[in-house]
Amino acid sequence: MRDLFHEELDAIAADHLRMTSLIRDAIESATQALLGADLKLAEKVIADDLLVDQIANSLDERTINLMARQQPVASDLRSLVSSLRISSDLERMGDLAHHIAKLARMRFPNKAVPVVLEDLIRDMGSAATKMVEKMAVVIEFRDLNRAIDIDTDDDEMDALQRKLIGILLSDDWGNSVESAVDMAFASRYYERFADHAVSVGRRVYFTETGEYPAKK
Repeated sequence: MRDLFHEELDAIAADHLRMTSLIRDAIESATQALLGADLKLAEKVIADDLLVDQIANSLDERTINLMARQQPVASDLRSLVSSLRISSDLERMGDLAHHIAKLARMRFPNKAVPVVLEDLIRDMGSAATKMVEKMAVVIEFRDLNRAIDIDTDDDEMDALQRKLIGILLSDDWGNSVESAVDMAFASRYYERFADHAVSVGRRVYFTETGEYPAKK
């Protein structure tokens, strides 16, 4: 019976990894769509988010069912509670990539990103992709050092967002108010995406140790 229980836990972790792979593709594609005014790519990100939602909903049902059937205690219960929260974080990351893609779609056929911000948006997209890739290693191998390292990557994302907002608020901003609003939203989506990656790392750390890592 316990072997079956742990097989089901492993299946849940495998679906978390599947979600992570989808989210990595989504944030990378959403960034490309935003920078290149690629409507087809934006539409794909938006459509594919439904699959992320479906996996998250299925995971929640299976996890709750497992709790009801097995009545786990101690570390097993911790794993299942963390699983619910990880699913929620991953689902939100998918939503945030979706929001970025919708910005690209909304401004098509024009580019949503003004030239002055292209490098910063590209850097934010790269930082987000790096965090998802590290998050996948944390989930698959329960790598606690990388779980902590995600906090450092989040600091990089925060610095990029502050730099972008500084440009939007400067007297040298020569683009429209509408563009400034779009870019403020985009930077917020990337920043929140990173925060959810941090949360996943912290959940895995808690699952393995019974405590959360100290905040920096």
